[in-house]
Amino acid sequence: MARKPPVKKGKKKRKRKMRLKLKSSKIQETDSYSESLGWSTEVGRTLTDQNTPKSSEPETIKHQCKMCGSMMVTRKPKSSKYTITCPHCESEEQFG
Repeated sequence: MARKPPVKKGKKKRKRKMRLKLKSSKIQETDSYSESLGWSTEVGRTLTDQNTPKSSEPETIKHQCKMCGSMMVTRKPKSSKYTITCPHCESEEQFG
């Protein structure tokens, strides 16, 4: 077996302390820095344009009759429970 090195008695090695501070004295008040993302090329463009008017058309839903299979386009109902009557076979279907 190998021998272990002898333990030295005395001072331990001092750890260096790092100085972490901002160099705010070098930043001048006249600097015109503005935060921006590095990957955006169009500054004025936003994803959702809030000035666009919403369509005045009522929202519609498509529904297929279970009896005859015909497709109907009706307005979206205001209440949670509603009844649709098929114009072809006159069967009634309740939803909600």
